[in-house]
Amino acid sequence: MSSNIYTAGLNNVGSYQVSGIPYAATPTTTSIDFPYVTRWVNIINSGSSDVEVGFSSNGLAGDDKFVVRGDSETGPLELKITQLHFSTTTGVSVVAGLTNLPVSRVDNISPSGSNWSGSAGVG
Repeated sequence: MSSNIYTAGLNNVGSYQVSGIPYAATPTTTSIDFPYVTRWVNIINSGSSDVEVGFSSNGLAGDDKFVVRGDSETGPLELKITQLHFSTTTGVSVVAGLTNLPVSRVDNISPSGSNWSGSAGVG
């Protein structure tokens, strides 16, 4: 008898067609690790200074990042991500819709152990 157990993965369409599990945070450190892969994310900057945002620490340190201007927000970004990195946490809030896909289902590529390390062009 086979012991294979199949579960939804990163490209499972149904995981992105349903409403996301609510997630809201005001980060106290310069990164957020989501418990599940996101369906969408909205970054709110209520401060007066710009905030740089990267999808990995490598991306934030390099050129693979974007800026959320002071007193603005991104609006919902349809992104499959497992973490965010910030240049500062002052005035930053994050609201997201999560899928039911555990991070362990996608953070598993050798040798880094992460699909999103920044070493594969994700930044």
